[in-house]
Amino acid sequence: MTPTIDGIAIPDSTLARAITELVRDTETPLLYHHSSRVYYWGALAGKHRSLTFDRELLYAGAMFHDMGLTRRHSSADERFEVDGANVARDFLRAHGIAQTDIDTVWTAIALHTTPGIPQHMHPVVALVTAGVEMDVLGLAYAEYSEAQRAAVVAAHPRTPRFKEDIIQAFYDGIRHKPATTFGNVKADVLADKDPAFCRGNFCSVIRGSAWTG
Repeated sequence: MTPTIDGIAIPDSTLARAITELVRDTETPLLYHHSSRVYYWGALAGKHRSLTFDRELLYAGAMFHDMGLTRRHSSADERFEVDGANVARDFLRAHGIAQTDIDTVWTAIALHTTPGIPQHMHPVVALVTAGVEMDVLGLAYAEYSEAQRAAVVAAHPRTPRFKEDIIQAFYDGIRHKPATTFGNVKADVLADKDPAFCRGNFCSVIRGSAWTG
């Protein structure tokens, strides 16, 4: 039985139960509980903001958003966000979800590490990012009550060293394809963990292109 926190609960549906089972069986406990908290933070943010959103789609976006960090679903050359979005797309398609809804979830996952854009988009896109930003970065921390924070963490605990544990999980999921971090926040993870990492540079790409002048 999943808890209800200020009117927010994990959807009680066949689709949501299938999502829970798949993600719980695929991800580490660290990522599974993180993803579950992301759903609660995102849904609570939606309630705070008086947004109308489909809770099943938000749950899908939250739960699949880090599937691209798992060995089973990590490609050789795509951003991990795209890998996760593709897993969600295939799962939702197999369950007969409408293509427009699949596109919304795909976009929510693909953009969840791209600051400044998701909040201007569909509520599901905005709220997946809001949930991630709360759980990983503590953004808008004060907008949640102490009771809400305690209830979510009681249901899906943070590890004692979650900050370092999640950075390590990011690194483990992307270190085999450093080129995919060009121009996004995960380059900071590689720079933190690997002294030999050489960060891509946008201006160098411009100057080194085949164009003359």
